Amino acid sequence: MAKAPKTLAVIELDVTDAKQLTKAVRALAKECAIIKAAHAYVGVPEWRTRAGDYAGLARIIAFQQLSTKAAGTIWGRVEVLLGKVTPKAVLAADIDALRACGLSRPKIAHIRSIAEAVESGALNLRRVAKASDADAQAELVAVKGIGPWTADVYLMFCLGRWDVFPHADIGLSEAYRMISGERKRHPPKKFLRTGERWRPYRGVAAHMLWSYINAARDAQRGGA
Repeated sequence: MAKAPKTLAVIELDVTDAKQLTKAVRALAKECAIIKAAHAYVGVPEWRTRAGDYAGLARIIAFQQLSTKAAGTIWGRVEVLLGKVTPKAVLAADIDALRACGLSRPKIAHIRSIAEAVESGALNLRRVAKASDADAQAELVAVKGIGPWTADVYLMFCLGRWDVFPHADIGLSEAYRMISGERKRHPPKKFLRTGERWRPYRGVAAHMLWSYINAARDAQRGGA
C-alpha cells in the first residue's frame, strides 16, 4: 500500500484553489499510478462547489442517476417553479407541479423529508458544516432520504471536504477498473479498502476518477 502523500499539509488544502488542488493531485499521482494515469488524461479539472445549504442538498438528490444535461434541465424547471429552493418553498409546492418539472415521486419524497428535517431543526446544516467528516456524515444519514452517497457528495462538493470517499459509487469503481485494466470492478467494501491508499486526499482521488470516466465516456460517444 502506498504511503499517504506528504507534499501538501492537509490543513492548508482548499480544493477550490486551483494551485492547491494541483499540488494535491500531483502528490497523489507521485504515489499512485492510477491517479497518475487519470491526471495524464484529464489534467486537474476544476472542483466546482455548490452552496452548503438545503438547495445544495436537494440538488444532489435531483441529479442522482441522471445525465448532467437531463438533471440540469429538471433542476432549472424546479428553480423556475419555486423561485428560490428553500425548505418552506418545497413543502408549500404542489406535488404534481414538482412532478411536472421532471422529478420522480421518490425524489420528491426525499427532498420533502429533508425539508421537514431542516424546518424542524432535526437537521442543522450549519452544525453539519462545522462537524468532522464522520460526525457530519452521521447527522446527514440520520435523515430519511439521505443515504451515504448523498452525504459524501454533499460533503465534497458543498462543503469542500477533501478526504471523503463515496466508495459505493459505480462510476468511481469503473474508472479504477478501466485504468487498472482489471476485469471486474471492486465491490464497495473492497473499494473502500482500496481508497485507503489515497488518504488524506481520498476526495481528491475521487474527483480525478470521476473526471476520468466522464472524459472517457465523452470520447466514446464522440467516436461512435
